[in-house]
Amino acid sequence: MMVRQGDVLLVKVDDEPIGTIVPRDSGRIVLAYGEATGHAHVVTHRRAKLYQREDGIRLLHVPQKAYIDHEEHDRIELPAGTWRVTRQRVYTPEEIRPVTD
Repeated sequence: MMVRQGDVLLVKVDDEPIGTIVPRDSGRIVLAYGEATGHAHVVTHRRAKLYQREDGIRLLHVPQKAYIDHEEHDRIELPAGTWRVTRQRVYTPEEIRPVTD
């Protein structure tokens, strides 16, 4: 199962949620900040945790249904489980860069 909101892609995985827990920002888990607007893709579920593995992979664990919110996108329901968080990128002949939202 996959979920996408703007430039953030989440893929449900069977991986164990391990790594360093990423600190919350004002009580919310920030999956990505927007470069153009300063808005953010966030999860506010109180029991959810975002992990950063040593290899750079980020895993979001939500023990029960949660939501991803963003000021410019519709709210997305996120079923319980562990999700790999990826910032989508765009290819141009000059470079590969993150998608700007």
